[in-house]
Amino acid sequence: MSAAPAKTTEPKEYKLPSGRYHYANGKRKTAVARVRLYKGDGAIWVNEKTLEEYSKTKVYSQLIKHPLKLTGHEGKFTITAKVVGGGQNAQAEAVRHGISKALLLVDETLKHTLKQAGLLTRDPRSKERKKFGLKRARRAPQFSKR
Repeated sequence: MSAAPAKTTEPKEYKLPSGRYHYANGKRKTAVARVRLYKGDGAIWVNEKTLEEYSKTKVYSQLIKHPLKLTGHEGKFTITAKVVGGGQNAQAEAVRHGISKALLLVDETLKHTLKQAGLLTRDPRSKERKKFGLKRARRAPQFSKR
């Protein structure tokens, strides 16, 4: 019995697409995504990595692709995104927000669909600042009567 050679898929080399694009910012908590939509084959690049390399879990990939699936534009655009700040979930949601806003620039008729899904609204929830005299934003030091 011979051992089959291990499948090694070479990671695609990142090459910035050329030509016209639609640009939008997406935000969530402290994460900010700068998203560009080019006419293309459906490749998604986040921080110069393919979507599969960038998001190790399927959940974040689905989160990022959600506006494309919802509007039926999956596979029609090459998307590049640069994301800074926040954690992995906030970054994925920031990219999703940016893609949604950029799709709106491509086709204004998608506004109703994206708005109903809640993809155009920037989620205002963020971490509350720490107040002096407290341990965290609202957590007070333990009180001892005696």
